[in-house]
Amino acid sequence: MDFNFDEELTMVRDMSREFAEKELLPRATKFDRQESIDPDVLEKMAELGLFGLTIPEQYGGAGMGNLALAVVLMEINRACASTGVTLSVHNSLLGAPIRHFGSDEQKQEWLPKLASGACIGAYCLTEPNSGSDAAALKTTAVKDGGDYVINGTKVWVTNGGIAGLFVVYARTDPEASKARGISAFLVPSDTPGLSVGKHEPKTGIRGSSTTEIILDNVRLPASSLLGEENRGFQIAMNTLDGGRIGIASQSCGIATACLEAAVKYANEREQFGRTIGNFQAVQWKLSDMSTRIEASKLLTFKAAKLRDDGESCNKEAAQAKLFASTSANYCADECLQIHGGAGYTDDFHVERLFRDARITEIYEGATDIQRIVIARQLLSV
Repeated sequence: MDFNFDEELTMVRDMSREFAEKELLPRATKFDRQESIDPDVLEKMAELGLFGLTIPEQYGGAGMGNLALAVVLMEINRACASTGVTLSVHNSLLGAPIRHFGSDEQKQEWLPKLASGACIGAYCLTEPNSGSDAAALKTTAVKDGGDYVINGTKVWVTNGGIAGLFVVYARTDPEASKARGISAFLVPSDTPGLSVGKHEPKTGIRGSSTTEIILDNVRLPASSLLGEENRGFQIAMNTLDGGRIGIASQSCGIATACLEAAVKYANEREQFGRTIGNFQAVQWKLSDMSTRIEASKLLTFKAAKLRDDGESCNKEAAQAKLFASTSANYCADECLQIHGGAGYTDDFHVERLFRDARITEIYEGATDIQRIVIARQLLSV
């Protein structure tokens, strides 16, 4: 489906599609098996300006916004979800909070590096005992003179092993209620006391770097504080609105790849003297997959446009993430079913799509959390 994109956005979409088909699709299985993305791919993405897609032009970025990022992520994830989430987190979970809440000095120092791809970004919120209940985090940031000293452990950090800059959420006021005593900090990867812990072996998106980050007496100057002290949880939740649009986009890309693979197989596989695409049972599967994908794209584009316009998109981002992620898993399941036993082997990339899709209902807020977010907006509670 071609939406009514302007010339610039159409060019970016086509560029991303060409890059994905040429550089990612032939190597996606390799990235999955070796559990890493080849560095030259990240370099080529940087050359194309994809790491600076949403960063203002004055800092070396393209300044195109969340709608453009959604379009690009759909194309990248259609070929390789591991590369897609790497790009999504960099733009939406690290670049965005600096753009929205950073000081002039922080923007001048970090946005050009992020835009050029010289520095990859990562987001450190989740901890061993605080996932969906993010405000229950235990990592502390204690003032010591003019500095902050941070101690704690973060888990499930996407880009953890390749990042040059982390945004870390820590408790600065232990006496305040859970969400009100948290602050956000910008922490370079070479800061003494910061180390990369366990690299997580995952079911899907295996090519993306997912690690534990350990903070052991990490000393930071006050200038590392992002936004206001004790207002970090609001930054985290605002940032997650953009992140959820990113995962909705990823879901659309994975689902599209599933539909394309299913259509191709349905036109080739013969049973009972004809191709299986002639059977109504298969046709209905393809019809439902296509309809879910188109609806997912519309929800995602709506949320992205609202965010670009500076309007609240909390409910819309949750709706896009909820519907697109469940649709991606639906499409992956139906795609594998259409392929039958062949889809359960690694002779086809269907099994990778099936594995990659599953995480979309978990990270950036599980499906159940999205329903809570939506219901609270509807009920105004």
